Amino acid sequence: MTIDSSRVLARFFTGGVVALLAFAALLATPARAADEPDLIFRRSTVFKWLSPNDKLATYGVDDPEIEGVACHFTVPERGGFKGWLGLAEEVSDISLACRQIGPIAFKGKMEQGDDMFRKRRSMFFKKMQIVRGCDAKRNVLVYMVYSDRIIEGSPKNSTSSVPIMPWGQTNAAIAKCGDFVQ
Repeated sequence: MTIDSSRVLARFFTGGVVALLAFAALLATPARAADEPDLIFRRSTVFKWLSPNDKLATYGVDDPEIEGVACHFTVPERGGFKGWLGLAEEVSDISLACRQIGPIAFKGKMEQGDDMFRKRRSMFFKKMQIVRGCDAKRNVLVYMVYSDRIIEGSPKNSTSSVPIMPWGQTNAAIAKCGDFVQ
């Protein structure tokens, strides 16, 4: 019995392409997280003569699982031709502030470290994530933003806390975040 090396190589490369396409589809699958954030404003940080400037952009996003909480984050956006074409890898410097903006209402159970928001930060492998948790002892929602890549992430992060407080003149009981952690 002889082995046809060209057939073996063809099967290997075909299998590799299929695996690569499946992996790319997995990466493109959206998280069950907030919709696109609202752009609040942008400010230029580096002037470029012939291409778009580098900027800082501030966005707002509502927590999709907890009514009454909104987060604002500021991210650097690369200019130049690579940034304009969407090919530049964005840096991991992201700031975060989350606040109670109304009465807090939990829509269901949550797990510690659940994604609240996710956004791609490079063409293929880097993404920014805002995750949420509950400090049950203090009845505080805790949000953390960070970016990661498949091979190597970044330790740069930012954290924000939202104490669950009464809102307005209601006599409603204050929700306890620990009651909604799985």
